[in-house]
Amino acid sequence: LSIIFCVNQVVGDNDVQSIVMSYLLHNCFNETADSLASCTGMKQPAIDRDNMERRKQIIHFILERKALKAVELTEQLAQDLLEKNKDLHFDLLCLHFVELVCVGKCTEALEFAQTRLAPFGKVQKYVEKLEDVMALLAYEDPEKSPMFHLLSSEYRQQVADNLNRTILEHANHPSYTPMERLIQQMTVTRQYLTEENGKDAFPPFSLKDSLKG
Repeated sequence: LSIIFCVNQVVGDNDVQSIVMSYLLHNCFNETADSLASCTGMKQPAIDRDNMERRKQIIHFILERKALKAVELTEQLAQDLLEKNKDLHFDLLCLHFVELVCVGKCTEALEFAQTRLAPFGKVQKYVEKLEDVMALLAYEDPEKSPMFHLLSSEYRQQVADNLNRTILEHANHPSYTPMERLIQQMTVTRQYLTEENGKDAFPPFSLKDSLKG
C-alpha cells in the first residue's frame, strides 16, 4: 500500500521574484536582473559584480569559440581552479582543439594536442574522449563525423555551465540556483510517483510541457 503526501502551498510573488533573481544573477544576466529590481522594487542580494562580469565574459568566450581565452581568464580569476578540476580543464582544452580543426588549422591543432592534451592521455579516463577528439583530424568535414556532438553549441553550453558552477563554488557561492533545485526535486518526485502508481498516472515531468500550461 503506497501512501502519497500531497502538499498544497501558495507561493507568493516575493518568493517567485527571489527565485527568478537568483537565476539571473547565477547566469550573469545582470542587465535583466537590474530591470527586474527596478520594475518590482525588490532589493538585489549582495553579489560580487566584478566576479559576475568575469564569469559573463568567460561564458561568452566559450560560446564564441574562444575556449583558450576562457582558460586564461579563468586562471586570472581563480589561479588554482582548473588545476583542481582536471575534467573541466580537459574539456576546455578539447574545445580549443576542436576550434582549430573546424577552421582548418590541423597542423596547429596537432601541435596543440601534443603539448597540452597529450599529458591527459596518461590517465585512463581521458583516453576514450581524447581518441574521439583526435579522430576529428581524419574528416574533411568534422560536422559529419560520428563525433559531431563535440562541435555542437549544446556541448559548448554544457561546458560553459559546468565552468560557471565551478567558479561560483570556488567563491563559496551555491553552484545551483533555487530554480534548478526545484526542478530537480520535482523530477525526482514525479519519478517516484510514477514508480509507485504506474506511468499513466504520473507521466515524467517535462518543464516544456509545464510552461505550456
